[in-house]
Amino acid sequence: MPRPVNVEKRAELLKQVVHHLQHHGVAQMSLSPLAESIGTTKRMLLYYFGSRENLLAQALAASRPDAHAMFDDVHDTAGLRKAAQALWEAMTVGEQSGPVRMLLQLLSLAATDPEQYGDLAADSVEVMIGPIAAAYVRLGHPPQQARAGATLLVSGLRGLCQDRLVTHDAARTDAAARRLIRDAVAAADRAR
Repeated sequence: MPRPVNVEKRAELLKQVVHHLQHHGVAQMSLSPLAESIGTTKRMLLYYFGSRENLLAQALAASRPDAHAMFDDVHDTAGLRKAAQALWEAMTVGEQSGPVRMLLQLLSLAATDPEQYGDLAADSVEVMIGPIAAAYVRLGHPPQQARAGATLLVSGLRGLCQDRLVTHDAARTDAAARRLIRDAVAAADRAR
């Protein structure tokens, strides 16, 4: 009978993997150097996560913002504005400011190597768009229009976040994010 997985050990390893990937990137992730860097073995990583692809997927899932928690209680435009601003702050100065680098790398890798990274990147995009689109539907948008609004908001904030990481221009990107959020909320309000 196989030994049960030590949940605490697995969680600690995942936390170390996320930290490593935030600082060293996703593109060159190889299990042996990763394991050595975090003080374990490739065998243990495979035991706890099954494969490199599964480990990467779990690291991304563990590090992305919880869009459901941010947007599930949105029932009016003030709530949409507040949730969108919270998302922007999480991505730029909050708990997501490190993990968002992993997501941006993944999206770039998916564009050049869709066979290896495409499904994982598409899932990472959908995890954000779905809950935000549901908020737009609650505000009166038809589903297709809601998905377009959610896509504009998510992709716009993500693009501004990448701009900020490259240029370090917090004032300009914050101003642009406020404008994007204001326009997204105004569009949501017009649908009501």
